Amino acid sequence: MSRTSIELTTVAQPRAVAKSSIRRTSTPVNASIISLVEQDALSTPSLEPTIAITSKSRTAVIIASVTLITAISTLLNGLTTVALPTIAAELDIPDSLLLWPSSIQALTSGCTLLLSGSIADALGARFMYLTGCVLQAGFILGCGLARTTMQMILFRGLSGVALSLCLPSAVSIITSTFVGQRRDMAFASMGGGQPIGFSIGLALGGVLTDTIGWRWGFYLAALLDAVVFAIALWGLPRSIDDRIGVEGAASHSWSQKLERLRTEIDWVGATIASSSLAMLSYAFAAITGSTADIGRPSTIALLAVAIALIPIFIWWVGRQEKLGKPAIIPNSLWRNKIFTTICVAVFLTWGSFNALETILTFYFQKVQELSAIQTSIRFLPSPVSGAAFNVAMGLLVHRVSANYLVLGGCVLSVAAPLAMAFATPHSNYWESGFLGNVFNPTGADSLFTISNLLITSVFPAKTQALAGGVFNTISQIGKSVGLALVAVIASSVTASSRYADKTSPEALMQGCTATF
Repeated sequence: MSRTSIELTTVAQPRAVAKSSIRRTSTPVNASIISLVEQDALSTPSLEPTIAITSKSRTAVIIASVTLITAISTLLNGLTTVALPTIAAELDIPDSLLLWPSSIQALTSGCTLLLSGSIADALGARFMYLTGCVLQAGFILGCGLARTTMQMILFRGLSGVALSLCLPSAVSIITSTFVGQRRDMAFASMGGGQPIGFSIGLALGGVLTDTIGWRWGFYLAALLDAVVFAIALWGLPRSIDDRIGVEGAASHSWSQKLERLRTEIDWVGATIASSSLAMLSYAFAAITGSTADIGRPSTIALLAVAIALIPIFIWWVGRQEKLGKPAIIPNSLWRNKIFTTICVAVFLTWGSFNALETILTFYFQKVQELSAIQTSIRFLPSPVSGAAFNVAMGLLVHRVSANYLVLGGCVLSVAAPLAMAFATPHSNYWESGFLGNVFNPTGADSLFTISNLLITSVFPAKTQALAGGVFNTISQIGKSVGLALVAVIASSVTASSRYADKTSPEALMQGCTATF
């Protein structure tokens, strides 16, 4: 087999023609040129309308906006993970719905990302991002005010829909405003916000749960979301939402945007894909909550229908391509080996990363029987490692072959489950849990910057938000599959253990060891 090498080379930024901190210019489709040795290059459009940001202060504002909105969502995931036993006791959540407050957000977000990305490309990434910020702040506040199980699950689900408006739009904002190394650092910062947010949420959830109450975590997150909205409203250039037409003029009227909404979105394809993803995510979430649900008729029916929709989707987008009409994810993209490989890598890496993080929480709380605060403290190395690795990716992505960066990150991440594979209920933290937390984020963080650069380079300039939706959808599916898989493995191994008490630390440890 021929060897394929991928190198990301920085494109020099265009010279400024004025002293303004914002300028519109035409640059190559991505800040990176993807050189493929012994393989065909990516088929991409030649020009991308870009608002080149040169001001350091404006750069900081934009990067802070897109980073914080992702950090807030993962912060709440971490907070919910630690505080879930207390939330369940206070809201009287039945066992059949116990995991829904923590899993429903990923479900609703994952099945609406593609559609949200398409709409953002039509109406404007800035508009959709600001809309998502406002809605998310309101729904997060609703979670803090919830007094019943259904209210909590409803608001967590709606916050996932609001998040789906922000994530693809954030990717489009980055590709529209930055070139070269600033784009790399923006993606790296956005990726770093996820592990940092989750770990801060774990720590904050443990402290608040044992002191003033878990509700304050949602109140503080809603307040922070409102602050992000204010920063974005002031700092994001309005020209982000302008589309450069064939004659070089920017189109920004609502009549033009609504026309694009009607004619440039593959509504049928988006509906088929979203429906399939919704049913798959629901089935995986149900299995994660109770492995006994895998044999229920409703779960089997959902999985069967979801899988049956996949060939229908493939046929539909193939038909759209042949007719020259919009296709949400053209079949021709999957013939690109680089695109397909990076999507598979994201799916597997995010599944492993999230599964191990969840099992580590279970290990600390259920096996070692630690308190929420003690568990939170043990996760502190994770955000430090994640942030450091993302910064390193942003700095190295144009100096070192992407092959080596991805390979190195993934090899390091393998050390995390290996360090935990020999753990016992009484293992020393520094010999197992510490190493697991340090190395777990490396694979996901090495892929985040590179995969976003590659995936956005494959899609045309006018569908960059959809490109962001594709990346986030794949990572969400990987997360759902990973969590469901480890739940089934841990449950079955624990049930077949030789210990009579299946809830004892020793019995639970066998299930954890199998997942590691």
